[in-house]
Amino acid sequence: MRAIPDSLDAVVVAEIDRRLESVAAEHGVRVPWAIESGSRAWGFPSPDSDYDCRFLFVGPRERYLTLWPGRDVIETPLDDVFDVNGWDLPKALTLIARGNATAVEWLRSPIVYGGDTAFRRDLLTYAAAVVERSAIARHYLHVARRQQKGAQTLKRFFYVLRPAAALRWLADHPDDALPPMDLPTLLSETTVPDEIRGAAAELITLKSVTRELGSGKAPTVLRRFAARELERAGAFESMAPEKNPGEVRERADEVFRRIVG
Repeated sequence: MRAIPDSLDAVVVAEIDRRLESVAAEHGVRVPWAIESGSRAWGFPSPDSDYDCRFLFVGPRERYLTLWPGRDVIETPLDDVFDVNGWDLPKALTLIARGNATAVEWLRSPIVYGGDTAFRRDLLTYAAAVVERSAIARHYLHVARRQQKGAQTLKRFFYVLRPAAALRWLADHPDDALPPMDLPTLLSETTVPDEIRGAAAELITLKSVTRELGSGKAPTVLRRFAARELERAGAFESMAPEKNPGEVRERADEVFRRIVG
């Protein structure tokens, strides 16, 4: 599977492909899933946005049959353009079990550098079975609250707006715990009024042609929407887990053994 929009720089994409091939060769692992994260995948890039490639890797069985396991993260050199790093399969599975929304987002990115669809389907099925809606909601709630601290800029507001949209998506989909990753899709799959979608689309267009959005205020309709959703999501703070921890661990082990074995 590969999904690369024309808006991505072909030279940069080629270098990301090269780095992924190098990771597999140098570390003796396979990379069944590699995607773009960050503002490009979230649906609101700036002209100077860097590339945030994230990947999941799987080693041979011997990698996991040792008393001294290696690092569960592989990183490549970081610079102004490239931010390419990934997680070992056990790390991803355990984080998903704990309700880490970032790990789930990687499986739902609209930009895919390379991916095994069966691997993705396996992990999404696992995530749907074990993830606590309340844990996912708290993740987005806390992300938004952190971004509300400090100097407020239009750029930072996007990091409040997307979590707010994810929380609205969860409210509108009471039987699902895996929101889409990008802001336009989140809004399109919710019951928000058209004025909110329109205001968000205008702000995204502005960001796409402006290197620095500055410290101006976001549109009132969007600020009110975000505040309302964050206030409503406060109810998730006190929600108790619904999943059986033992069953979650068994499910994680089952997926891990099937993929590695």
